[in-house]
Amino acid sequence: MENSTNVKKEDLLAPTSLINLVLSWSLRDVLNKDLYKNQVKKIPKTFSSVTDYKKSFVPALIEETHADLFSNITAVSQAPTWEIDSVVISKDFELPKDLFYEITLVENDEDSGDSESDEDTEKDEEEKNEPQKGDVIALNDVRPKCIEDLNRPKRFYLIAYVLGPRNTSTDTISILASKPIWTDQNVHKYENKKQPLFAVYLTNLITNVRIWGALNPPEGGNTNIIERVLHANSPDDENCMACFSEGKNSPAPSCILNTISSYNLNDSQEAAVLSCIGMKDCNHQNPVKMIWGPPGTGKTKTVGVLLHALLKMKCRTLTCAPTNIAVLEVTKRLLSLAKYSLGYDTYGLGDIVLFGNGKRMKIYDRKKRRKFAYHKDLRDVFLDCRADALKECFALKSGWRNGLESMISLLDDPKWQYEIYLEKREEEKREEEKRREERREEEKRKEEKRKKKTRKEKKKRKEENNKGVDELKKDDDYPLTFEEFIKETFFSIHKQLKFCMVNLYTHLPTSLLPLDVVKKMMEALNLLQFLETLLRGGRVLNYFQDTGSSVDCLAELSMAEECLHVLRYLQLSLTSSVPDLGNCSITNFCLKNACLVFCTASSSAKLHRTEGSMEFLVIDEAAQLKECESAIPLQLSGLRHAILIGDERQLPALVKSEISDKAEFRRSLFERLVILGHQKHLLNVQYRMHPSISLFPNREFYGKKISDAPNVRGRDYEKRFLQGNMYSSYSFISIAHGKEEFGLGYSPKNMVEAAVVSEIVANLFKQFLVTKKKVSIGVISPYKAQVSAIEERVRKYSKSNSGFTVNVRSVDGFQGGEDDVIIISTVRCNGSGRVGFLSNRQRANVALTRARYCLWILGSAVTLLQSGSVWKKLVLDAKERGCFYDANEDKSLAGAITAALVEFEQLDILLRNDSILFREARWKVYFDNNFKISISRIRNAEICSAVLSLLAKLTSGWRQPHERRNLIVHNGTSSKFLEVYKVDRQLNLVWTVDILKEYSHHIQVMKVWDVVRLSDIQKLAKQLDVVLGSYTADKMHRCKHRCLEGSLVVPMRWPMESTSRPEHDSVWYLSRPLSSLSLRDKPETSAATSR
Repeated sequence: MENSTNVKKEDLLAPTSLINLVLSWSLRDVLNKDLYKNQVKKIPKTFSSVTDYKKSFVPALIEETHADLFSNITAVSQAPTWEIDSVVISKDFELPKDLFYEITLVENDEDSGDSESDEDTEKDEEEKNEPQKGDVIALNDVRPKCIEDLNRPKRFYLIAYVLGPRNTSTDTISILASKPIWTDQNVHKYENKKQPLFAVYLTNLITNVRIWGALNPPEGGNTNIIERVLHANSPDDENCMACFSEGKNSPAPSCILNTISSYNLNDSQEAAVLSCIGMKDCNHQNPVKMIWGPPGTGKTKTVGVLLHALLKMKCRTLTCAPTNIAVLEVTKRLLSLAKYSLGYDTYGLGDIVLFGNGKRMKIYDRKKRRKFAYHKDLRDVFLDCRADALKECFALKSGWRNGLESMISLLDDPKWQYEIYLEKREEEKREEEKRREERREEEKRKEEKRKKKTRKEKKKRKEENNKGVDELKKDDDYPLTFEEFIKETFFSIHKQLKFCMVNLYTHLPTSLLPLDVVKKMMEALNLLQFLETLLRGGRVLNYFQDTGSSVDCLAELSMAEECLHVLRYLQLSLTSSVPDLGNCSITNFCLKNACLVFCTASSSAKLHRTEGSMEFLVIDEAAQLKECESAIPLQLSGLRHAILIGDERQLPALVKSEISDKAEFRRSLFERLVILGHQKHLLNVQYRMHPSISLFPNREFYGKKISDAPNVRGRDYEKRFLQGNMYSSYSFISIAHGKEEFGLGYSPKNMVEAAVVSEIVANLFKQFLVTKKKVSIGVISPYKAQVSAIEERVRKYSKSNSGFTVNVRSVDGFQGGEDDVIIISTVRCNGSGRVGFLSNRQRANVALTRARYCLWILGSAVTLLQSGSVWKKLVLDAKERGCFYDANEDKSLAGAITAALVEFEQLDILLRNDSILFREARWKVYFDNNFKISISRIRNAEICSAVLSLLAKLTSGWRQPHERRNLIVHNGTSSKFLEVYKVDRQLNLVWTVDILKEYSHHIQVMKVWDVVRLSDIQKLAKQLDVVLGSYTADKMHRCKHRCLEGSLVVPMRWPMESTSRPEHDSVWYLSRPLSSLSLRDKPETSAATSR
């Protein structure tokens, strides 16, 4: 695009300008979340007039703008900040409101290379190197670390609106300030010498300003389509009776029908396309058609075929989408179809143009002349690339006109061209000799001023001068020979012509460049290429030397004459058909003459300022576009028909303000028309998901209206990436021991689920290394904090090998995407069933419909079942279908869960009797508070794991051999019961057998007292003397009973009315020697013994 920062002052300073409103807010206003609460009313579903329609969106738009600024300003410490070098009052500056300034930034060292690179990352794209058009910046004397830094005594809250990008010629950025930057009216310029000044990014208003412009347009705008969607309409008939009676409702031309049928669309797709192109000559039906495209139903293919048909019918069509990603996707689809049908190289692509921010789209950074490697296939239709290429083609000295004239002259009279060359050389030689003489005179004058210099320096300088003169003489004394001249000149002009001709037939619209002319261009290029090949081989020189008359040269002479004839034809044809673009706006020319134009809905505001009109508007992902934003393209000049493609049962547009959200500000035109009963064409066959994956969403969200295509029902779609039923095509994997906590900005995360995801991805990667079969994995979570936590754990796998990719994104970020395997982390894990916005049905629909072959859902079944949301239905459905699994059933997942609980100090979960640690336990275990305190203080995860591993073994019935146990030298009561097991060189686990009353029985249980150093055991034993000394003799005897099952010790049970030793009394028991009562006695051979 042209580098311009000119903005009409009257547009900015209108009383109702959104920009002025934002600049009028004080910091207190910005931080007042309820500033517009009472002014925002719910947007109705029907409207009485166009004026009523537009006014209904304005309060919510202002509130959303306010909420966005509030959200960013609360995180100002992390905002991009630039140091300002100077501030100058603009020529349009006028107090009190026209506070226009030009700022210059302090230069930062950055790579300005123009080479093509594959190394660009999302982070690079998001980095803001300088303020952009539409940015709101705060001007501050410090880099802010908190909000209060924006409102300091010497520099009260001052913000500015960036009017345009940096002017490359003056290196300045134009801004409009909220108040004077300095109070002294005699000062016209600020320079950063003593007091620094910073520009701090707060938000970007460009889209909201464009929406504001669409809601407050100048008089005379096109509101024809808006008038037809103000309220409910009667259902459309497929055939307009008025057109039918007038004979206008004729079927599409046979060539168009053949094109459509060649793409093997299903019945629903073909019907949708035919219905839309049937609107072309009708003015009676509702001008809005809707195509309902549920997940995987080939929506993008259908849109591509529709656009290709409109291209062949020469219908000027604008195709919009809410985001750059969506625009790029639909453009690629159309190009893949269009290029397949192109008959003459890239001729015809000039009818297609894509425009937008090339850097964000990762196509072309015009400022740095840098081509990105991501979307090479889109460069031929990208406006900035096209404008730069055509600019070279129409350049005075290097363009197509100069190239044709030069080549014709060379072929027509090569000797004369050589004589001209020699004359120029002589003239240049004379000029150079004159310049050398002037330099010698200058050197003599300088020599006179350098009398103090040494002779050595003079001699050296003289040698250098003589050397330079000798080199010039050598160069001048040897002009090109005739043969060298012919070759070099031909090769150079041929290169120039090839560049120009290819770019002309690629980038000019077919309406200005007839096919016959293009055929001649290609013929000329073929002839020139053949002549160059012969020239490089030393042939064809006879033609140029006019000495060849042998039969061998006749064919070559004839080819040169033919090439000359074709070039002369092109010179006349191109001059008459191709306009001179050297002195006009090439970008406006391209937009005006293109048949298909692609951009975001927001960027379509540019088209309101260009000549020409559109006939059709196609909005892809229309259900994600706020209705007020769709008003930008809906009011384009000449627009007669609009086609909305989307799915209102997937995610709508994002809205930051809860107040605006309650007012239905996020609602799309697509959704509102659905609510009003507008007819929509359903695409009813899905091609993406394995039937076991599509089953639940089809029933829950689409009323079983979607059928599975043959390709997903075939054997090829039965893929297993990991062994085990848990990893079949569809499964719910319950993680009972997760724990939700809050991370980034109150966003919940569940580190146990993150660990399980990481373990699954690691297992998939191991399998990939064995099979070498390509697999793409998508990990989805509703929450940013969880996305960040998982990304950190799986980043190493996504970059390890081509063929194994891992994408971790939020649900919103995955809309429109798909992968072979999808893992969903639902995060929420609590006893009350709170699931937050996870309960949103649209969000659930998107998450559940991204997988091709396998969908594995991770979550707390208990929490989801209590939520009363769609996730409760999903868990019940999984259980009913036999697709419900416990993560603990998989050994590697159980290990990952345990490790995560230890790593993140969630030991309280592990120490419960129902935890995975004790899933094979024979003994119930109870922990003293001292143990819980001690283990929580252990920071070494390996030691913690060793303690827990020892506990798991003990509860399963394992016991150390007698000779490996730690003996206690202590005469107190506790010495009879204490067991001490070594954890490592320093720590020991101290426990006893205890008796618990359960229902009508006494049962043996483990009581874990502490984990302590060996030197602290005596102290602990003395403390336990008091506790254990209070036991009755019967309880002591029960504690000392030992029951074996093979090599394992298992707990014993007694009915409450029985005694532990009917044949002996307590006095006898207590009178036995301490050694005989010791728990360290070797067990007897009987199954149940007294220890």
